[in-house]
Amino acid sequence: MDLPDNYGGLEENFSNYSNSFFVVLPVPLEKTVSYKGGTSLGPKAIINASQNMELFDEEFFVSTCNLGIHTKNEINCNQKMEKVMRDIEEESYKILSDNKFLCVLGGEHSISQAPVKAAKRIYEDLSVLHFDAHLDLRDAYLGDKYSHASVMSRVEEHCKMVQVGIRSFSEEEHVKLKNGNYTIFFAKDVYDNKNWFSRAIENLTENVYITFDIDAFDPSIVPGTGTPEPGGLQWYITCEFLKEVFFNRNVVGVDIVEVAPHDSLPVSEFVASKLLYKMMTYKYIKIT
Repeated sequence: MDLPDNYGGLEENFSNYSNSFFVVLPVPLEKTVSYKGGTSLGPKAIINASQNMELFDEEFFVSTCNLGIHTKNEINCNQKMEKVMRDIEEESYKILSDNKFLCVLGGEHSISQAPVKAAKRIYEDLSVLHFDAHLDLRDAYLGDKYSHASVMSRVEEHCKMVQVGIRSFSEEEHVKLKNGNYTIFFAKDVYDNKNWFSRAIENLTENVYITFDIDAFDPSIVPGTGTPEPGGLQWYITCEFLKEVFFNRNVVGVDIVEVAPHDSLPVSEFVASKLLYKMMTYKYIKIT
């Protein structure tokens, strides 16, 4: 029997909007990507992978899906960027206003500015936890302020942020760092220890939105992304940190972006799907 076409392959009573605490919003945007393409295929690939994933968590021995996971229709990305961003923001705002946990699946990283703006409308003290190989702090890239390479410049216009896993940036961004006030945990300093956990969390406000560019992970575990960078984060230490964030702050929503699936190697979308379910589980444990 074919599984329902939603995150987790869940039956109606565990996947309708009214009964679901978690809401997945697919955004297959691919307009400003660098190097390798494929991010438009990311949301669908992650959802497909989730249908082949065990939904019983091996760490806490719970079935997180019992809180319900609803999958929305994809945002129409065949429009001007301004309209795409407005649509993402308004849909995100509706989901958050219904007291549900927002889970955005990209698509390229430029989408993240929209759910951040939506969350900021509800949570005045919002901060952003940003996982990435790249700073994404150019003011614009190739003249485009909506570019994935400048998304965190758009985010910092609205709230403070903490950046984790960084190991690639431009000279322009380096100048910006020297002249600004940024909280950054470079990959070379955090990949093999937990000494930084408390300091990172202390720099987050009570209400937190997480944006996770999948290239924060080392390409040995996530090869399917547009600009893979060596020296990235590994699975267990990332999950340990995320758990501490969820248990010590109110995480209101998350996104996972920049998955570019390979037909012959589906590991990247599976890791992304598992990562999202892990974050759902940490939220589940925090609130139950």
